[in-house]
Amino acid sequence: MHKKEPFNPIPFMSGNFSQTVFGSLFNLNLFLNSKTEYVRLDDGDLVTLEIVTPKNWKPTDHTVMLVHGLCGSHKSPYLIRMAKRLTRMGIRSVRMNLRNCGSGKGLAKHFYHCGLSGDIGACLKHLKKKNPNSPTVLIGFSLGGNLVLKLAGELGSEAHKYMDQTYAVSPPIKLVSSMRLLSHPNNKMFHQYFIRHLVSDVYQLHNSFPELETITFPNDLSILDFDELYIAPRIGYSSAFEYYQKSSAIHVVPDIKIPCKILFAEDDPIIDHNDIDGVPLPKNVEIFKTDRGGHLGFLGVPNSTYGFRWMDGLLISWIKQFVKNTI
Repeated sequence: MHKKEPFNPIPFMSGNFSQTVFGSLFNLNLFLNSKTEYVRLDDGDLVTLEIVTPKNWKPTDHTVMLVHGLCGSHKSPYLIRMAKRLTRMGIRSVRMNLRNCGSGKGLAKHFYHCGLSGDIGACLKHLKKKNPNSPTVLIGFSLGGNLVLKLAGELGSEAHKYMDQTYAVSPPIKLVSSMRLLSHPNNKMFHQYFIRHLVSDVYQLHNSFPELETITFPNDLSILDFDELYIAPRIGYSSAFEYYQKSSAIHVVPDIKIPCKILFAEDDPIIDHNDIDGVPLPKNVEIFKTDRGGHLGFLGVPNSTYGFRWMDGLLISWIKQFVKNTI
């Protein structure tokens, strides 16, 4: 089901560039105490979970697991904002760090990428083993959105064992489309930001594990080059395009069996919202689109229904409805 979601952006920040850039700013008081838990993956790598458990939370109460995007971590502002709001609601929040991100730096020999949906599954299993009766929502942002959708589709009817609902915000469900958009001259600033951080993370990884072969990148590296030279060969693919094909959630979204909500902004500079059009979706998968919002921006008029942080408010409204239906 497709639905047009009304969103009123701040008038002087209505463009997709300003929504995207300023959406990452104006974040005050981003410190958040949490307990670090470690999850051992099948290949021996470790990832970390940053867990905030509200006072009086019981094992039968709700859990929301949040997965960050490219070059993000548990410290990403949108994850911290959500965790704080969830804590006030009495809901346990779990911010997952993808491999070598956040508090998991130096703990994984392999680099994270868009196809590692199994890592998300391992973390959900870890949580369910400890608290099997906690109703759970899984939320992914950007790259994390592709991962949670891919996992839900791959699990099919088995997904309900680990999560009750899943939401994705601005997910690159067709990776080749996002690569091409990110490589467009209009997105040079975003492209350079990601490349700079990715290269730095790779060098840091290789410094942490001296047994890994030495790697050097050309000065004019592109996202496509990075995936072609580094990601694809290390995960057994012949090219970046094979990696994009195999790792895109678009192929398994029709197989999702649990309630699922996906949010796109039609003016997102690096995600093509049209990719989902024409995909045969089951009734339990709902698509929400806004005219504006940029990439993870969604800065709304303060007195609107979901407030200045419109994206956060919408997600919280979805979670509240889930909680209401499962009490």
